[in-house]
Amino acid sequence: MADVWVEKYRPKKLADVIGQKIIVERLSAYVRTVSMPHMLFAGPAGCGKTTCSIALARELYGDQWKGNFLELNASDERGIDIVRGKIKDFARAASMGQNDFKIIFLDEADSLTGDAQAALRRTMERYTQTCRFVLSCNYSSKIIEPIQSRCAVFRFRPLSESDVRICIERISKVEGIEVSEEGYLAIAQLAGGDLRKATNILQVASSMGGKVDAETVFESTENIRPSEIQELLTTALKGSFMAARSKLDDMIVIHGLSGEDIVKAIHRAVLDLPVNEDVKIRLIDRVGEAEFRMVSGSSERIQLEALLAHFAYEGKNGKS
Repeated sequence: MADVWVEKYRPKKLADVIGQKIIVERLSAYVRTVSMPHMLFAGPAGCGKTTCSIALARELYGDQWKGNFLELNASDERGIDIVRGKIKDFARAASMGQNDFKIIFLDEADSLTGDAQAALRRTMERYTQTCRFVLSCNYSSKIIEPIQSRCAVFRFRPLSESDVRICIERISKVEGIEVSEEGYLAIAQLAGGDLRKATNILQVASSMGGKVDAETVFESTENIRPSEIQELLTTALKGSFMAARSKLDDMIVIHGLSGEDIVKAIHRAVLDLPVNEDVKIRLIDRVGEAEFRMVSGSSERIQLEALLAHFAYEGKNGKS
């Protein structure tokens, strides 16, 4: 259902895209000249890469955009056969109407295998007269250099909390969802610049019925409230390790979160702790080490308790 909301409120024009002003200006210039190079859209999830590509096609082709635009997801079809099959067949065919070229939008292109990327490089070069490629990825470093050199690179940034709020307000108004000021703030914070995630949070929270406030948002998404993390860290910094450990146990049981989720929440909260900068530096360093060990396969519970122990140690001995 969240995907239905995304499609329903997805901007139809480049000018309506929020939070990517410079990129929209560059893409609009291509529309005015009815010309464009191969492009690489790189950036985090939910920041508008697919939206910009579809809006670009709509403005270039008008009512014929669907016949001149092919969208593929490389995470579903990531081997060399997809390049030799679907992509090459679409690229070699003539465009509809009076248009000089078509567009192939390859989402999650960083999931393509090395062989598929090598084959795609030659296809991009061979069919430049009839087709333009738009590659979308989260990590441009996973795209081979020969492909990057053939593309104009567009680097998308996460949406700001104010941009996310604008979009959420627009959806809630049309859908008749009552959202409080604290509710908007909670959704924007939890989204982390991902508008798709924000839309999903709004839908889940609204399904509980009644007004969507901060309490509803945190309950429906099973996320830790910032105040809970602050209380956990403050307790540890007072030197009360066993009390902090007890709070950690309650949080794990109540929310059912993974150790990585809790570490990320701790990382965000450390910057707001009432300690001097030297202490924050040591704490951030320790948080990073705990996160690395978890990703490497260490016990989450042991690493979290070791992290709290370090906070308690700093609280007692690291005041300078």
